[in-house]
Amino acid sequence: MRNAKRLIKGFYNLLLPVVVLLVVAFVAGGVWLVYISAIPPRAEYMVDPSKLALLSSRGAQITDETWPNRDGTSARGWLLRGSQNAPSVILLHRYGTDRSHLLNFGVKLSETTNFTILMPDLRGHGLNPAIEQTSFGGNEVEDTLSAIDYLKTLKTADGKPLIGKSFGIFGVELGAITGIAAAAKDPNIRSIALESVPRSSNDLVASIVEARFPFGSSVTSVLAKGGTYIYFINREFERSSACDLAKTLSDRDVLLLAGPGAPYFQTSTSNLSSCFPKTTKVKAFTDLAPSGFDLTNATLEQADFYDQRVIYFFKESLSGD
Repeated sequence: MRNAKRLIKGFYNLLLPVVVLLVVAFVAGGVWLVYISAIPPRAEYMVDPSKLALLSSRGAQITDETWPNRDGTSARGWLLRGSQNAPSVILLHRYGTDRSHLLNFGVKLSETTNFTILMPDLRGHGLNPAIEQTSFGGNEVEDTLSAIDYLKTLKTADGKPLIGKSFGIFGVELGAITGIAAAAKDPNIRSIALESVPRSSNDLVASIVEARFPFGSSVTSVLAKGGTYIYFINREFERSSACDLAKTLSDRDVLLLAGPGAPYFQTSTSNLSSCFPKTTKVKAFTDLAPSGFDLTNATLEQADFYDQRVIYFFKESLSGD
């Protein structure tokens, strides 16, 4: 009996350090995956206003602006001023891209509606960002509300407020989870067009890790999800699901878009349509090929058809405000 107890104790003493090391390794691995994902890939802007100005008179009116965020950091974006008292629409890009991916759409939206259009770089994105890391929709929510604060300060040539009372948001993936969370905090965001919406910021992190490490993705995505709880322990991170956020959005207009080109988000976007209150008008097109998740390989006709669908939504939804 004593020998058996000694054997069990010896086995336990041998096994415990191994278990502890494995736990530490898994935790450290999860935190590392979040860390490297929080620094998005960056590239030269696809197009900038100076080039677009050669093709469009509206493009020549774009200005490069900066403004303070509520946490004291700095934000930047391209601005297209609209008519006095007209609504404003903020365009939020997906992870790993930047404001230039929405520039052409922003010009089209401005030309059709005369709304004021703001195209910011989200945290960690664009060339030489002031903030190196993204928070996957955490701080980005407050940054979006800071952008609205900035828009409210804009004046006409005679010193009158430029912006009307209503705002719209168009967001893709990271921009979508950011946009729906911002709308949950600001009732003046009346119209929300969301493309390829993740179920949550945690699911967004998982999808980024899966794309970066496709081998063993079922393991790495789980590790990354767990890693967010430690990496963001003292920092902003949006824990609410998109569905929970949608349940708070009464009396809004919502357009949901997705397609098979991003199947991970096609399902989550389709499921999201049933989460909104009955007082919110929801239109969903979740079988688009291509969708706005990636229009870089779309034909000009396909891209324009997609753009016009979103433009019509904002024009119909906000023109009366």
